[in-house]
Amino acid sequence: MILKTNWLKQADQSRGRFRSLLLKSVQNFLHNVSDTKQTLKRGGGVEFVRWDAWMAEAPSEISISPRALGSLEPERLFDLRWAATVVEQALRRLREECESKGRLRLFEGLRDYLAAEHADISYANLAVSLGVAETVVKKQLHNLRDRYRWLLPDEVAHTVADPTDVDDEIRHLCAALATAT
Repeated sequence: MILKTNWLKQADQSRGRFRSLLLKSVQNFLHNVSDTKQTLKRGGGVEFVRWDAWMAEAPSEISISPRALGSLEPERLFDLRWAATVVEQALRRLREECESKGRLRLFEGLRDYLAAEHADISYANLAVSLGVAETVVKKQLHNLRDRYRWLLPDEVAHTVADPTDVDDEIRHLCAALATAT
């Protein structure tokens, strides 16, 4: 560093002794090294990611309307993103379970109806598209919903320290997801 910066040219005999300059320079160097180490301990190596970039890189399978993205406060948007991630984790686990049982095609055909109202579902149309009997569709959708209702609270339980907070967190999750629509 001394050679690169031509540091010795700064030495001025009228300002004091050369050894004082050396001593002060070594002290400053050691102080800077110490500051750098402390900075790294406190997260100095962390790279901050802009919120917009994060949202673009990690798109959710749960659709968030452009209006909601533009109008929501950052805190609400964060909650919405958390809720979408928890729901996607539960759906991913349900998908993996179905895949391990050889029922992936059934899951893919019924996943969009897990949260739908019974009146909004045409079991006959689903039966035709899946190539199974209508009673099979009803039974399998019922089973998938039951399992999903168990997996979702289980995923939420991973985000809280106290298991008694799960019900409150699920209410918060539902409220956050309601802002997306």
